[in-house]
Amino acid sequence: TLSKKEKRSYLAVDKEDEVIGYVVPVFRSRWLHGFNNFSDELFQQCENLFDCFILCCFLHKIHEKEEFQKKMNPDSLTHPPEFIVKPRGQTVWEGKSVTLHCTVAGWPKPRVAWYKNNVLIDAKSHPEKYFTESQYNMHSLEIKNCNFSDTAEYRISALNVKGESSAFASVIIKSDPEYGVTFNTTIIDKFDVSFGHEGETMSLGCTVIVYPTVKRYQPEIVWYRNGVALSPSKWVQMHWSGERATLTLVHLNKEDEGLYTLRVNTKSGFDTHSAYVFVRDADVEEEGVPVAPLDVRCHDANKDYVVVTWKQPAVEGSSSIIGYFIDRLEVGTHHWTQCNDTPVKYARFPVTGLIEGRSYTFRVRALNNSGVSRPSRASDPVVAMDPSDRARLRAGPSAPWTGMIKFTEEDPTVGVVPGPSTDLAVTEATKSYVVLSWKPPIQRGHEGVMYYVEKCLVGTDTWQRVNTGMPVKSPRFALFDLAEGKSYSFRVRSCNSAGVGEPSEETGATTVGDRLDLPSVPGPVIPIRNTDTSVVVCWGASKEVKNLVGYYIEVSVSGSDVWVPCNNKPVKGTRFVCHGLNTMDKCVFRVKAVNAAGYSGSSAESEACIVKVDESWSQLSFYKISCLSAAVPSPPTGVTLQERVRDYMVLAWQAPANTGGADIKGYYLDYRTVKDGVTSKWHEINLQAVTGTSYKVTDLKENVFYQFQVRAVNRAGISESSIPTVPLECKEWTVAVPGPAHGLRVQEVRKDSVVLLWEPPTFNGRSAVTGYYVDYKEENGKWRCVQERSTKNTYMKVTGLQEGVSYRLRVHAKNLAGVGGPSKATDAILAETRPGTNEIVVDVDDDGVISLIFECSDLKENSQFVWSKNYEAFTDTSRLTIQTAAGRSRAIFNDPSLEDLGTYSCFVTNTDGVSASYTLTEEVSRLFYVNCEQFSAVIPFKSEMAIELQEKGRVRFWAEVGKFTSNCQVEYVFNDNIIHEGRKYTMNFNKTTGIIEMFMDLLEVTDEGTFTFNLVDGKATGRTSLVLIGEEFAELQKKSEFERAEWVRRQGPHFVEYLSFEVTPECDVHLKCKVGNIKPATEIAWFKDGIEIEEDDEDCLCLTVPTIAQQISKKDAGVYEVKLKDERGKDKTLLNLTDAANSSTELKVMSTEHGIILYSFVVHYIEDLRVGWLHKESKISHSDRVQCGVTGEQLFLKINEPTEKDKGKYAIDIFDGKGSLKRVLDLSGQVWEEEGKVIQSISLNLTGNVWGDPVPEVGWVKNDKPLLSDDHYTLKFEHGKFASITIAAVATIDSGKYALLVKNKYGTEAAEFTVSVYIPEDEAEKKE
Repeated sequence: TLSKKEKRSYLAVDKEDEVIGYVVPVFRSRWLHGFNNFSDELFQQCENLFDCFILCCFLHKIHEKEEFQKKMNPDSLTHPPEFIVKPRGQTVWEGKSVTLHCTVAGWPKPRVAWYKNNVLIDAKSHPEKYFTESQYNMHSLEIKNCNFSDTAEYRISALNVKGESSAFASVIIKSDPEYGVTFNTTIIDKFDVSFGHEGETMSLGCTVIVYPTVKRYQPEIVWYRNGVALSPSKWVQMHWSGERATLTLVHLNKEDEGLYTLRVNTKSGFDTHSAYVFVRDADVEEEGVPVAPLDVRCHDANKDYVVVTWKQPAVEGSSSIIGYFIDRLEVGTHHWTQCNDTPVKYARFPVTGLIEGRSYTFRVRALNNSGVSRPSRASDPVVAMDPSDRARLRAGPSAPWTGMIKFTEEDPTVGVVPGPSTDLAVTEATKSYVVLSWKPPIQRGHEGVMYYVEKCLVGTDTWQRVNTGMPVKSPRFALFDLAEGKSYSFRVRSCNSAGVGEPSEETGATTVGDRLDLPSVPGPVIPIRNTDTSVVVCWGASKEVKNLVGYYIEVSVSGSDVWVPCNNKPVKGTRFVCHGLNTMDKCVFRVKAVNAAGYSGSSAESEACIVKVDESWSQLSFYKISCLSAAVPSPPTGVTLQERVRDYMVLAWQAPANTGGADIKGYYLDYRTVKDGVTSKWHEINLQAVTGTSYKVTDLKENVFYQFQVRAVNRAGISESSIPTVPLECKEWTVAVPGPAHGLRVQEVRKDSVVLLWEPPTFNGRSAVTGYYVDYKEENGKWRCVQERSTKNTYMKVTGLQEGVSYRLRVHAKNLAGVGGPSKATDAILAETRPGTNEIVVDVDDDGVISLIFECSDLKENSQFVWSKNYEAFTDTSRLTIQTAAGRSRAIFNDPSLEDLGTYSCFVTNTDGVSASYTLTEEVSRLFYVNCEQFSAVIPFKSEMAIELQEKGRVRFWAEVGKFTSNCQVEYVFNDNIIHEGRKYTMNFNKTTGIIEMFMDLLEVTDEGTFTFNLVDGKATGRTSLVLIGEEFAELQKKSEFERAEWVRRQGPHFVEYLSFEVTPECDVHLKCKVGNIKPATEIAWFKDGIEIEEDDEDCLCLTVPTIAQQISKKDAGVYEVKLKDERGKDKTLLNLTDAANSSTELKVMSTEHGIILYSFVVHYIEDLRVGWLHKESKISHSDRVQCGVTGEQLFLKINEPTEKDKGKYAIDIFDGKGSLKRVLDLSGQVWEEEGKVIQSISLNLTGNVWGDPVPEVGWVKNDKPLLSDDHYTLKFEHGKFASITIAAVATIDSGKYALLVKNKYGTEAAEFTVSVYIPEDEAEKKE
């Protein structure tokens, strides 16, 4: 133990006298008190300077000690706020944000507040403007989206118990000189179409004027080539002087050819200018050699491998190109090395043998019989390295590593043999080489892995190592010198210093040969329009081509047989402007396609055209083609306006009546402005042909008048323009009704009928289009409506025509707002059946194959049969197979079913409207059956699949088959999965009755979906389905579970009738219930509010409670319960006699001879029950006509002789002293709606609102017989809007179906309703 003296030296000692801490005693220097009094005496006693120095040091230490003791005092630690860093004033532009920062010290920690011109800033109330932040004594104020009103002096105040301190900063907001300024850009001195030769230097430039001029503001200048932004490089230089933008192309090459665009971007928008630059080949060194290839690129670079690609040149020389040589140059050297000894035919070559880590560039030379071309422009440098390392270099430096790396030592003398490589595949295969690729092995140790490649001739078991001398480092390898036409398999082995691993899985058999075929010949070439030095050429795309590189266009002066390329860089489109032609030359054109495999054959030569401008048009308008062939289409007609908004219009037109014997390739549109009757020049709208008969013209100016015209083009050339439209103002439509339909065309012209088709309007109005009306008229007659009701289809067969009479047709569209204006009328159509007209016939062959056949004797060279269903293109081509041969087309039904019902039509192109249709209805579908025992297509059902709920909650699916044979088989399907009989499903097919059944003992949540019976009987099939999803499935599942629970409950003692009450003649209340399946051992117990009621006779199942009004009290209220229980189970029933309000039934209505009664029943009625009636949320007052009261347990409201004012929502509010309940009934749809029950000797009045323009005719019918106004029926039509019928002294004979008919010239509509009349006495007798 420690002594008391020793314990003083320690800070604390625990119970076991263990030392747990120490304390350092405070030095107390009492002798220093009064030291200042004699300090002067000490200085006087010092004999020399050294003694004075010693004394000064001693006094300094004493002073430091005193200061330290002062700081140890808590009161001396506190100090007022002090700004270490004060906020600085700032000047910012309007619309920007600014932040003020400062640092404050002080103890206790001061509270800060920001002020603007000495007004407190509440940042929480204005979070969109201010944001304050305080962390670690650093405070900031952010002012967002500054404006001129934010210019002020800002103050931050810091306050604590020691005092307050403030700092100030001024914020000045300057207006942005660009803010609110709209810049207008004008490009002048524009560069035009330019021509250059390889090796030259070319400059393109424009002068850019930006108004207004703002100091220090410069627009953004961007140059594009073929839509790709350019950046400065060795070959491209850009300069912007502030007024002129210049692009310099150094040492031109064919890669520089293309469409160059200058884009000037400002804050208000942009402006562009584009022109094409053509680069001609440099002169060849030897006559007949090809020109240089172009666009050399490197792909898939790896440690020792890279794939080089290029594009073939436009000129092959005096003979076809045999192949290409690839050269490589290591960066930093000047010696080019040839990579291949044998010329390669493909424009793609894998280069191997590179040294890892070094950079290379590549070039390509073409070879033909005359020699080798000049080399191409060198590619960009590429580094031979692992792709993962390249990705890390591109990603840039990563964040510093902060984790932990674990090292495990491995015996350096023991290596890991790598495992097999994976995913070995042949990525390229040509007759020159085969390229393999694979993934490195997963098991490879800590050192690098290299690979050996082995090959095996298919049919042998001998594997031969390809790279015996040196393994490759990259997981890519190219094999050369393989025998063309032979098949090989390949595999790879991984190796390292530990040895060679197991081989990978071998590839499949690969035949050495070209996998990529040459492109097919492009389609016909059409010179569409021309100027005095250029022609626009269009052609059909190659139909069979893979990896298309582009097209080369060649031109030749007629008779010279000298072909010159129009472009030296392939173009991918099917349209090109050939510039640099000589005026008045008669030129022909041809096109060839190119891909990596080579060139396609040249297309057929175009029609000869003369290079000249049609003087009636400006340079930017459409030009007339001077073609030798005159089979151009006739002009389009009926150019109409379909929709217009502030900046665009939608136009539609009708196709040419004469197509010129060839398919219409498309349409071109022109526009011009009209101002005060003065028209401008015509301008083109679309460069690519529009295939449809409508077009949206964009980028128009609001409130400006425009005129439009349309031209059609086929393979022979372009048509004359259509008649220009009237001046159309570009402004937004505000009408509510839809615009006119467009694209009207007729088919199937017969002596008494014609089929009209149209396109929906592009402008729908304020709501969607709901239907169409078709008008027709004779040549000089009046317009009449074809149908009484609108149709939702975009086609209609007009019947009832007179043979030999000409008709015109038009269409109106309608929506909820009304009927829109008429479309452009069709041309005159002569109702006649032309000689040789054929109809579609139905054919069923011996194999039961059903088909539709149509023949055409007037078939032309380019004519085609076009089939449609319901006059729409087929969306499901699997339903029909079309076979056409020698003027006969056959549409074969692949799997006939009810889905195939509809109208099938066939139209023959490039004919004079040859067409026919056939409507396949259910009656016609009987052709699907040959006889009672052999079906051709569909098995009929007498009853489609239905569902039935049985005892125990068991579910039965069943269907009844009509005709079938003994070989008929059934397949049971649930959600597209075949199900079989087992524990869950029981299935049965009774072939005697034809009933198919499937049973499920219990319906579970997973059974939601579609159940299907699929039948197969020889070639015949049938299907019936039932969809059980959503609320329908949930309701059925609930019923199934309830039935099963009820069945389980009835297995033991249970209640047959649940607890209820009755009032005896002696005014006693009997609580009664009926039980079943009980035994002597069954326990029966009665409870009130959870407390068992003791009875002398336990077998008694009734409880008598006196309920005489003078004796009843609230103590009799409560929850009564009866329980049954034995070894088989238990059951219980409840009766709540505590809440009179909640015991009320739903509010109902009943008709009497005097009016109507609204009523509700309560389980028991007490004196404290308060009842209130409401009509439209207002309390109902008692009167002679409206009475309320109580009869027994019925609460009622009587309304005698109800009128229209009595419609609306009724409510009863019941309050029993504890709670209230409201029951609501809407009477607006029960007595006065279409289906009502009215009482004999009461007059019935029905009114309907009618609308139409012109005002329609109104009529009433009963049971499809017209009604006339008499003493019994009063018919009225008032103010052209209200149609009413009044039936006096209603009798049962007035029951029936009534209809209100309205009709005008646009159609007829009917509103149907049912009236049922009954006599209360008769109804009571029926119930008895």
